[in-house]
Amino acid sequence: MATKITIVAVGDILMWRKQIASAKIPGKNQYSFGSMFQEVAPFLRNADLTIGNLETTLSGREKIYQRRNPKTTYPMFNCPDELALTLKKVGFHVLTTANNHCMDRGVNGLKRTLNVLDQNQLLHTGTFRNQKEADTPLVLNLKGIKIAIFAYTYGTNYIAVPKSTPWLVNRIYLKKMQNDIASIRSQVDLVIVSLHFGREFYRYPNEKQKKIVDFLWRNGADIILGSHPHVIQPMITKKIKRIDGIEKRVFAIYSLGNFISDRMFNNIHADSGIILKLVIHKDSSGSTSIEDIYYIPTWVHKIPTKGIPKFRVLPIKKFLQNPDRWLTKNDLDTMKMVWSNTTSHLKGKAR
Repeated sequence: MATKITIVAVGDILMWRKQIASAKIPGKNQYSFGSMFQEVAPFLRNADLTIGNLETTLSGREKIYQRRNPKTTYPMFNCPDELALTLKKVGFHVLTTANNHCMDRGVNGLKRTLNVLDQNQLLHTGTFRNQKEADTPLVLNLKGIKIAIFAYTYGTNYIAVPKSTPWLVNRIYLKKMQNDIASIRSQVDLVIVSLHFGREFYRYPNEKQKKIVDFLWRNGADIILGSHPHVIQPMITKKIKRIDGIEKRVFAIYSLGNFISDRMFNNIHADSGIILKLVIHKDSSGSTSIEDIYYIPTWVHKIPTKGIPKFRVLPIKKFLQNPDRWLTKNDLDTMKMVWSNTTSHLKGKAR
């Protein structure tokens, strides 16, 4: 029997100091992140599978959630647990956790993050609490379409993963990724791989990224979702011949950009991302294919207030057509520019 599903994916979910402060409920040690995602929630909920990259830890209450590593000067992230509840409510099903910030609060922070995601019924992959978890692929069965999801990162910002527990974090090692896919390929219809890789703020993939993607395609990956550069990098569809001899149409986006973030290094491209939508079809013979691909360009709007600005992710086309009272002429001009930058860069079908 033929069946069809939709998969939605977004890029980096970042929570800088100002974003966390803007979510704090006055007079209480509680946080509310819902308004940040209110305008994009319908797009996230309207899918059989919604995936995002959680680029923060959920390591428990702290006075300072965003620190700076004294050795490397890199930011180190933590966020109140309420973020997980919000991400569940707005429509996320799976969060990838293998990224360069997953060790920002050490092993305890990594494990606690996964515990909090579990408490909020959010599936996850890329980091693990024990060897058994690391050896067990995340596999979903959606309307008769079986999907395996893997996630890997280039590194952990020089915060060492203990040698006794290398399985805590999935790293981008070709042989490991090849073995992981091979262990499940014959049991599923679709393999999705999330890769945290590339150079920050570069709008095009480097040769190393391209080689990794080609390698994974040949070894059985169908869909590759890139993150880490914090700006959008191109997407590509291609017909390839796998090492098992099967010919498949495959897809990759080298970077989905930032889904939500504060402005990074005054880079206008880091305020934008996309909501990617893939339509997957399985025919009556059991053959699964990517039927359609389109995307919704998004922009992070900061509403000025007397104190900390309020952050919200906006679907650009909708708000250009029907701007609300919070959008200034400058905001609308910026959104027009972001729409133009995004659609000319990615091409394909924008909505």
